[in-house]
Amino acid sequence: MSLPDYLKRLIDAADDLPLQHRMPQRTEAARRSAVLILFGEGPLGPDVLLIEKAAHLRSHAGQPAFPGGGADPGDDFPVGTALREAEEEAGIDPAGVRVLATLQELFLPPSNRLVVPVVAWWDDPRDVTVGDPQEVARVARVPLADLADPANRFRVSHPSGFIGAAFGVADMVVWGFTAALLDAILTAAGLAQPWNRRDVRPLPVPGARSVALPGAADDDDEDAAAPTVADPPPDGPSTRTVPPR
Repeated sequence: MSLPDYLKRLIDAADDLPLQHRMPQRTEAARRSAVLILFGEGPLGPDVLLIEKAAHLRSHAGQPAFPGGGADPGDDFPVGTALREAEEEAGIDPAGVRVLATLQELFLPPSNRLVVPVVAWWDDPRDVTVGDPQEVARVARVPLADLADPANRFRVSHPSGFIGAAFGVADMVVWGFTAALLDAILTAAGLAQPWNRRDVRPLPVPGARSVALPGAADDDDEDAAAPTVADPPPDGPSTRTVPPR
């Protein structure tokens, strides 16, 4: 199956993702992790896969995220890491996934993490399942039309002063790193629509589970949305291992 035009546009923009905030330079000790941004054609049109973290976790409890986590020894980082985590968290069979490209590395200074988003297409979509109920409460295929709908978009403010994009979709409030990445993806893919950026809602947003500011002090917990790992720093060549096509 040929790729949809929106996905081709996203891949073309892989080296220059239109993030609202400039990402600082990574440190040499940055901890490596990867997330899988899995697109597919669902019953309600094009969609993307999100998970909701389990409510009992000490960090990011109940918070939506892309499947992903820290690199394990022996992983083919970042692609192997993203696929392994998606299989563990959401039961995604890597054999049914076509990896297309990696987006630019994103350094999160508060938690000293280097996150590589891996873009993929679901060649063989299946019913989504919770892979590890200890970490994941549920898995959802969220229509891109719902994410782009201005009625589902707003910003959130955290007591620390953090203000960022958010989405109210699939009975979830998506915010933080995941929302920032989705915001950039919609723009790069040519799907973004004008929305009211003056609509700022305080956290916790009604309907959201317990939330923690990305990079807060408790982010060292292994159950964080982008788990950390004490591997050697990524001081080799660029992690772009899959050329856009």
